[in-house]
Amino acid sequence: MSRRKVPSFSDAVFWTVVVFLFMPLFVLLLYSFNASKGGTFTGFSLVWYERLFFGSDQLWKAFGKSVSIALGSASLATFLGTLAAVGTSRYKFFGKGYVQAMSFVPMILPEIVMGVSLLVFFAGLGLKLGMATILIAHTTFNIPFVYLLVSARLEEFDSSVIEAARDLGANEMQTLLKVIVPMIVPGILSGWLTAVTLSLEDFVITFFVAGPGSTTLPLYIYSAIRFGVSPVINALSVVMVVGTVLLVYPSRRFLKAFAAGA
Repeated sequence: MSRRKVPSFSDAVFWTVVVFLFMPLFVLLLYSFNASKGGTFTGFSLVWYERLFFGSDQLWKAFGKSVSIALGSASLATFLGTLAAVGTSRYKFFGKGYVQAMSFVPMILPEIVMGVSLLVFFAGLGLKLGMATILIAHTTFNIPFVYLLVSARLEEFDSSVIEAARDLGANEMQTLLKVIVPMIVPGILSGWLTAVTLSLEDFVITFFVAGPGSTTLPLYIYSAIRFGVSPVINALSVVMVVGTVLLVYPSRRFLKAFAAGA
């Protein structure tokens, strides 16, 4: 006769953390289907999803700006961060340690400090605040995250493969494009996805460097919730969570398949 397993302390801690993390998402999901605007659930309704898709033009414009900035800044940050990671891992040069240490400063600094410093920088250059300054700012604070993830992948890199490629006659560019880059694709993709996520959710830095007509989704939500949280925002949040899961799950499967075949 099998004995019933008694829940351990670690099991209790695990489920407590899971509930703590996912309960807000469950509440968000529940109230996105609430028939009323109030804080009490009065019945199931799709009215807020209807208003989201058919009556929220300004919200979708803000969402489109956020997505375009996220994709653009993530791509630029991934390109620059990958080159920086490859350069500092493969080459020795004066000030290499300083460059590696300073690359993590944007990750440590409070966002409000970065926002103010970027605003002062743009003002000193005479740049008009708008979509371009948001793109530059997001690229700037995303580069260290990409650099960190790609560098971690490069630390596991077998340098003998590069030596073999050079022995077979590959030049520097061929070695980079045909040997190094394909082997660090998981790190590059992880860095790009992280940069997209950080850009989409950023509010503080964007608040300082945004100009007229460059309202991103976080700024739009901030201006909207000052008059009360609209259930339309709840519906949008649910759509974004579902979209994130649909994006991350195939990417995770790709990374696992790539790692298995490497």
